[in-house]
Amino acid sequence: MHTPTSKSDCVVIIPMYNERENAAAIIDAVMALPHPMDVLVIDDNSPDGTAAIVKEQMARYPGRVDIIEREGKLGLGTAYITGFRHALDAGYEYIFEMDADFSHNPNDLMALYNACARDGADVAIGSRYITGVNVVNWPMGRVLMSFYASKYVRMVTRMKVRDTTAGFVCYRRRVLKTIELDKIRFKGYAFQIEMKFTAYKCGFKIVEVPIIFVNRVLGQSKMNSSIFGEAVFGVIRLKTSSWFRKYPKPVE
Repeated sequence: MHTPTSKSDCVVIIPMYNERENAAAIIDAVMALPHPMDVLVIDDNSPDGTAAIVKEQMARYPGRVDIIEREGKLGLGTAYITGFRHALDAGYEYIFEMDADFSHNPNDLMALYNACARDGADVAIGSRYITGVNVVNWPMGRVLMSFYASKYVRMVTRMKVRDTTAGFVCYRRRVLKTIELDKIRFKGYAFQIEMKFTAYKCGFKIVEVPIIFVNRVLGQSKMNSSIFGEAVFGVIRLKTSSWFRKYPKPVE
């Protein structure tokens, strides 16, 4: 692992596990954006050779692409926390979360960036539900489960965020510096809810940017019912523990 030599103020953190079909293409797509953005891949020891493909991309884009290799599958939440810490150490101002499988369109990174850099948001969420239900190629059961889960989270937490489980997000540096990352407890999809809820409790400005979410074409989905159960029951724990916790004030 090295500190990037790029002068970009943005880094896109992309967790990968068995993403050999998508790894090179997703990095190429980010590199082609009109505003330069670096890529940090968190690879959980993928047996399919994902890391080797990322390293080829590191050679193609010197100083713009980096990888952190972990010993095994340690959870989505810990992958992002690892990436956040690295991004803060490297001095990035805008830090993104994005999936590797093109369910998030890399071109939409620009809309998230503009929401923060130009329009003053602290957290910009690529939202599937801000203008109806913008999901392509999902089975109807999963669409309904995700949509009503987000409604349920909104009801319990009182956050005015429609897509609370979204994994396509831009954070300003000061948000990640303020949030006490070592207090983030959840590892699966509830991690996404916990991050947004903590930012909300700290008083940050959160906006949603409409996106179209497209179900992955290549590779295997990592979603399962236990991940979803963590999100459902975790929300109640999140809300009740918030009654007894003092949230930090935003740092500059």
